[in-house]
Amino acid sequence: MEQTIMQHMEIVRGITENTIRRIPEERADIIPAGYNNNIRWNFGHIAYIQEKLVFELSGAESGVPGNYKELFSAGTKPSDWKSTPPSFAEISEVLNHQKDRLKEYIPGHFHQKLKEPFTNRAGITFHTVGETFLFSFYHEAMHIETIKRIYRAVKS
Repeated sequence: MEQTIMQHMEIVRGITENTIRRIPEERADIIPAGYNNNIRWNFGHIAYIQEKLVFELSGAESGVPGNYKELFSAGTKPSDWKSTPPSFAEISEVLNHQKDRLKEYIPGHFHQKLKEPFTNRAGITFHTVGETFLFSFYHEAMHIETIKRIYRAVKS
């Protein structure tokens, strides 16, 4: 079963990696009416939250740059940024490296308990690495859809 789940992760992350390659970076920082964030924020947020859900909550060391928390954690927005955000190339590298780290880390850790149960903003409580990892697929897909909607709004 873990092998099937890992294959699914490869598919989901592959969609994310293809999407970041297809969107012109000059559109990445436009925030259309009705949105709080831009395309760059959504890609960085995917990377940061995946890291938090799988690695940080289990007690493992974070593998994303230190400024990702201040730039891309839940509740942040580009209008509050006090530092220059990473380029698409840098975010893409983080996403790709993270995928490789997940492939190494997840097997054998799926049933590992988190340091303490974690309740997300939607009120869902997670107890194991596997639970947070599976939820991360939904989270990533939700933000890819948001990226596509923002792109449609800013491409013309």
